[in-house]
Amino acid sequence: MKIFAVLLLTAPFLVLTGCGEETSSDKSDVSAEESFVGELTALGELPSLLGEGLTPEERAELVEQILPAGVEDAPEAEEKFKEFFELARSGDPVAQTGLGVMYYTGEAVSKNAAGVVLDNDPAMAAGWFYRAAEQGYADAQFNLGLLYANGDGVAQDMEEAAELFMLAAEQGHVDAENNLGAMYYTGEGVARDEQKAIEWFEKAAAQGNEEAQANLDAIRAAQ
Repeated sequence: MKIFAVLLLTAPFLVLTGCGEETSSDKSDVSAEESFVGELTALGELPSLLGEGLTPEERAELVEQILPAGVEDAPEAEEKFKEFFELARSGDPVAQTGLGVMYYTGEAVSKNAAGVVLDNDPAMAAGWFYRAAEQGYADAQFNLGLLYANGDGVAQDMEEAAELFMLAAEQGHVDAENNLGAMYYTGEGVARDEQKAIEWFEKAAAQGNEEAQANLDAIRAAQ
């Protein structure tokens, strides 16, 4: 039996919002959502979750990697990046998510400590997704969950990925619903529970998710 888990970070599942397009979480009321940690991280501060267990030297290195220093001194930055950055700096979760997508895809220029331009910067992306995710923004929770599932920009942590997918899925994020179903079916990051897997696949399939419908069909064919 083949279970289709959307657990690979690919462009179609990185949701760039704030451009006038409806996303899977536009229908939900995120204002009532609690932050998934009890803090809001200001620009220039390292989110505590990303710094846990690090030495002061490692923490300082991570700060250099994920926090956007000197952006205002980059006159060649694209207009979209500048717009996102100004809004993201003020705490706008949609812009923070958009900025994270730009860093992940390489649309935003980033350099390592040696000054070498990177093709993309998943660690920087994770920092921005985190800021939006802790405000309850489903697209950012989903994107950050993908990074944790793949160990891309952050240490791989399937339990953290499952928690983030759950937060997004509870807001009706269709791809998070499908991923959560897959994780319940395989027992990755959560205790294996086929009934819960089916429930999440059904929620995603009801929104037209073809992978979720294929998962349901496969499960039912095997019963």
